[in-house]
Amino acid sequence: MQELLNKLQALQEEALVSKQKPGKRSPRQNIEVLLDPGTFIEVDMFVKHRCHDFGMETKKALGDGVVTGYGEIDGRTVYVFAQDISIIGGSLGNAHAKKITTVMDLALKARCPIIGLLDSGGARIQEGTDSLAGYGDIFYRNTRASGVIPQITAVLGTTAGGAVYSPALTDFIFQVDKSGLMFITGPAVVKAVTGVELTMDELGGARVHTEISGVSDFFCEDTDSCLQSVRRLLSFFPSNNSEKPPRIAPTDDPYRKDEGILKAVPSNPKRSYDVRKVINLLVDNKDFMEVKANWAKSIVVGFARIDGAPVGIIANNALSAAGVLDCDSSDKAARFIRFCDAFNIPMLTLVDVPGYMPGTKEEYKGIIRHGAKVLYAYSEATVPLITVVLRKAYGGAYIAMCSKHLGADYVMAWPTAQIAVMGADGAANIIYKKEIDNSADPEATRAQKIAEYSDKFDNPYDAAFKFNIDDVIDPRETRTRIVKALKALENKVEPSVPKKHGNNPF
Repeated sequence: MQELLNKLQALQEEALVSKQKPGKRSPRQNIEVLLDPGTFIEVDMFVKHRCHDFGMETKKALGDGVVTGYGEIDGRTVYVFAQDISIIGGSLGNAHAKKITTVMDLALKARCPIIGLLDSGGARIQEGTDSLAGYGDIFYRNTRASGVIPQITAVLGTTAGGAVYSPALTDFIFQVDKSGLMFITGPAVVKAVTGVELTMDELGGARVHTEISGVSDFFCEDTDSCLQSVRRLLSFFPSNNSEKPPRIAPTDDPYRKDEGILKAVPSNPKRSYDVRKVINLLVDNKDFMEVKANWAKSIVVGFARIDGAPVGIIANNALSAAGVLDCDSSDKAARFIRFCDAFNIPMLTLVDVPGYMPGTKEEYKGIIRHGAKVLYAYSEATVPLITVVLRKAYGGAYIAMCSKHLGADYVMAWPTAQIAVMGADGAANIIYKKEIDNSADPEATRAQKIAEYSDKFDNPYDAAFKFNIDDVIDPRETRTRIVKALKALENKVEPSVPKKHGNNPF
């Protein structure tokens, strides 16, 4: 027996070998940082590839360049895989892919989240179509698991070619500055085809994908902060779509009133402000985890807790382009809304929107199609939906930002709210055009008509008179009203029409 145990120990030691660059942790060490201490159980440690072409018979390594298994985060089971670029370049061949799809299947059966830590040279070209088939098998499982279990990707190293589509199919992507890279084709190919010379970081670094492309959700300074942020994000989610999100004992007075909220939003609609200040005053302990913070900044989305319960927050941000909805902010909001709805996370929408972005740039990009995504996402949602109109709510964008007409359960407005087809200036110029043009003093008449329109429509009360909002409230009562509304809607059931699936305006 001892001889057999010695052989087992020797194979285990061989499998544990990882030849990282100085200062870089191995995949197993990263997994230990990610998971609760001592909870990781590795599976398929002894797997080897079966390729014998192009000298691959001499490059066999136990584990085949990826570590897979399961463990716990905050006491809840998660599945994980971590690629090892020091072993056959972390390249994906048949066995490598099979290890990943095995834990993906297990995660779906166990109805637990799955986390991928990526650092790979891409497809193993020596295995030909087997490597392409491996990617296809992963993409298929990403899609089947979508909306059933949370899927999170952490890009710690290089992810190139077909490998980038698995992260894109997961729910959230974390990307580490400098080391985390994603691109379809590398700098050499880009230069050959276009003549443009770029570094890998300029082509697909964390700043590119969190600020320009919007592919990644979280910019991380280093691997440690990345892994800790993954843990934090998971704390807001249930393990699967049949559970409610995990509530914690609240440590903040649910009925707290902050006088500061009266100054958080300027009464003058032409003055900008950062809506994050309002969010921090409404949520527990000012603890808000923003998603895609550096992309499509006219809208803010993220997770927080109110009275200990997770909520998803969607808010127009007047600090950027007056809080308009454009193509990118519509995409950002719609995807976030659909995630929250899939995993039973109630949503709070804070509205201050002047409209959809006008102009040829957005029209040519397809603002009609992109803007429709927000309408679709809110209309499809069945979780509790609470809306607070802070200031402007004009035109089609008023409808889009979780109005009662799209299924909001409870819509409140502050006295500063302006709910109308358009602003008073524009409306007066249209409605009273003849009177203004024919007046002896057009400017004085215009000012008078603007004031008349404002008094009649450009306020929350006309909407309240007509059932379009439920209440006009003192801003200091906002947190209390949200807490009570969430409790009242805790067991909400929304009947649905039987169908295979809708046709989202992608």
